[in-house]
Amino acid sequence: MIVADPQFARSEVLRVFNHAQIFLFLGASITTIGLLAAAFSLLRRRRDPLLIWFALFAILYGVRLFMGYQLLWALGLRPQIFQRIVIAAGFLIPIPAFFFFRTLNLLDRVGRIVTAIVVPVEVATFFLGPNLSLRIINNVVVISALMVLIFDLLRRKNDSSDTTLIRRSLYLFIAFAIYDNITGMTGRYYYNIEPFSFVILLAALGIVAGRRALANEQQLTVIQKELEIAKRIQLSILPSSFPASRSFRIAARYLPMTSVAGDFYDFFVMGDHEAGLLIADVSGHGVPAALIASMVKLAATTQQANADSPSQLLHGMNRILCGNTQSQFVTAGYVYLNASSQELRYSAAAHPPMLLLRNGEVTSITENGLMLAAFDFATYTTLTHAIQPGDRLVLYTDGVLEATNIHDEEFGPDRLHTLVRETASLSDAEAADKIISSIQQWSATQNDDLTVLLCDYTA
Repeated sequence: MIVADPQFARSEVLRVFNHAQIFLFLGASITTIGLLAAAFSLLRRRRDPLLIWFALFAILYGVRLFMGYQLLWALGLRPQIFQRIVIAAGFLIPIPAFFFFRTLNLLDRVGRIVTAIVVPVEVATFFLGPNLSLRIINNVVVISALMVLIFDLLRRKNDSSDTTLIRRSLYLFIAFAIYDNITGMTGRYYYNIEPFSFVILLAALGIVAGRRALANEQQLTVIQKELEIAKRIQLSILPSSFPASRSFRIAARYLPMTSVAGDFYDFFVMGDHEAGLLIADVSGHGVPAALIASMVKLAATTQQANADSPSQLLHGMNRILCGNTQSQFVTAGYVYLNASSQELRYSAAAHPPMLLLRNGEVTSITENGLMLAAFDFATYTTLTHAIQPGDRLVLYTDGVLEATNIHDEEFGPDRLHTLVRETASLSDAEAADKIISSIQQWSATQNDDLTVLLCDYTA
């Protein structure tokens, strides 16, 4: 009977652990980095091929390394599951690796052809199972593909500093990977140095990622500053206040969806007996819509002479805007008020109806032509309507009507009519605030710009 020496067994375990601990640590670290990359890709909710292939590459490489240096295996106890995982990972690693290199634009036409050859071979060897001949074929294919990749990289010139750093770390990793595959073919395994080159490659990728993240952060800061300037410029083209008038009180509320927006309002004449109010809405959102809104301001300014004729004013604006808005269109509504004749004149270009609140009742006033900037043959007509003291006019953009709640229900014209009636006793400014706040409370999220323009006829 042979009695095992406890002291010898303990020293053997320590010897094996001392040899394997660095590889166990590297395997666990590389796998963790791969899992973090995969989690980050999922959290972004945006398909990023580079991140996906890198995550698969790192996870498979780390798992193979970690499982290959398990203490049970090193002590001569070879659990079948460990062996299968290591072999399977070995066959699969080249697939995400080559797709990763390809996504990094490190493979020219020849490299892409090699990738198309390597992937089917690796998939075939994986499904056919562990076999000495297949493993040799796998090693030969990988070595050949890596050699082609090296020549492909050496032919590249004038790369950026980031690409040069990645290329140099790839040279080291590929050289060690070729060495590892050659020793695998001969059956004589030397000290495994390939994982250290993989860590160097990860460090290079981390440096590049850090540089790009810093550059993106700086670029984002510049963009935010430019947007803030654009926001101030856009607000400067909107009236900060309306001139005092004995006959009319006006309040406006403007709430863009983003920093800048395509909604616009302005006044043309404002005195004790006259007022001309324009509201417009450019299709789209953000900077492009804001630029077009500035063009609308310029187009409207040229029509000052037509302030008392809404149809001619819109016709003149349309003539100027057509062909200059990059296929974006503009809806608009313009009302001219005259206290001496106690009438309003109204015309619109595909804009939501103007509302008239009188004695607690809301009436829609509609006189629509075609949208601005879309058709050079568009014509517009003017509607004339009597007004009387106490009337309130409400102009607004379609973001008010199309605001949706959590059930995807639009606010709609009926609710707006009710809201205008409920705010009849409030001042023009208070009513405007109440309308905007009610829309915000209704909306799950703001999906469009919100603009409301109120005018009370007080004379």
